[in-house]
Amino acid sequence: MKFVLEKRDTRSAARTGRIKTDRGEILTPIFMPVGTVGSVKGVHQTELIEDVEAQIILGNTYHLYLRPGLEVLKQAGGLHKFMNWERPILTDSGGYQVYSLADQRKLSDEGAAFRSHIDGSKHLFTPENVVDIQRIIGSDIMMAFDECTPFPCDYKYAEKSLDLTHLWLSRGMKHFNNTNDLYGYSQTFFPIVQGSVYKDLRKKSAEVIASYNAEGNAIGGLSVGEPAEDMYAMLEVVNEILPHDKPRYLMGVGTPANILEGIALGVDMFDCVMPTRNGRNGMLFTKNGIINIKNEKWKNDFSPLEENGASFVDTQYSKAYLRHLVAANERLAAQIASLHNLAFYLWLVGEARNKIESGEFREWKDIMVKQCMQRL
Repeated sequence: MKFVLEKRDTRSAARTGRIKTDRGEILTPIFMPVGTVGSVKGVHQTELIEDVEAQIILGNTYHLYLRPGLEVLKQAGGLHKFMNWERPILTDSGGYQVYSLADQRKLSDEGAAFRSHIDGSKHLFTPENVVDIQRIIGSDIMMAFDECTPFPCDYKYAEKSLDLTHLWLSRGMKHFNNTNDLYGYSQTFFPIVQGSVYKDLRKKSAEVIASYNAEGNAIGGLSVGEPAEDMYAMLEVVNEILPHDKPRYLMGVGTPANILEGIALGVDMFDCVMPTRNGRNGMLFTKNGIINIKNEKWKNDFSPLEENGASFVDTQYSKAYLRHLVAANERLAAQIASLHNLAFYLWLVGEARNKIESGEFREWKDIMVKQCMQRL
């Protein structure tokens, strides 16, 4: 993998770049639709390419390991062939999912022992076998195994957790360097900065992660309930330390405003389930604000979902029609809403890229943060 830094904004830390992988280029800043189990919920792969214009999607190691399982994925020739997706894939290591199983897992220096949420069976993730699993999945960008701390989290726990994450990282990186990809496409390995909302721990972690000189770096543990102001403060600390010539990935974030502020602070890559999850519940993100399509006010509104929208669904379907589908509990409602939201998110980061290149990012960002987060 290679990252080419192209343009820096003069009034913020925002920048544009290109991530070059064996399966294609990714223009940054970028948003990655979440395809946890090899499927972006409610959206067909051809729609992701033609309508959403997704350049890369995300899969999850924990879920894919449990189902369909490693034997199926290996026989298929990896996740790309299994799901008929030729563009890049990034996989989370499963650390966040293990974190979410707090009452069903046990952490040690060795790794994380946990029970499957599907059938209760026992499993062990180690820094080494998580690399092996991601080798079998065939992801273009794989994550180091880490512990994601909860919020709130006291300092002692955060410090102990960070030491564990760094221990696991040293083992995971060593194992990655001693193993090879399986399907003829090169893979890369991103360490993850942790440290909760404590500046000294975040600084320490960023320095450790930077010392590995990996091809890219991730920032985790900032989408677990902390105030947005804390998130931005941690990003500012971390991004002053992480290498400027490597892509920075903020994991699991977030709202359109979070993404725009993250870009302004020097983040290049984002992912979040919000566009599809909220879409399935009738929430639409638009350039002018947030729409709850379930509201009565849209019942007789025959205007398009969004004027000059980011995908064909914006102009083909009216607010009244989508509201009708939601009220009738039609599956097409979730599909249309998810497509719209994903296309909007990809439009947002693409427009941010354009504004950085034209020197208009700061002013545009300040307006757009207020505009796209107001309730309509």
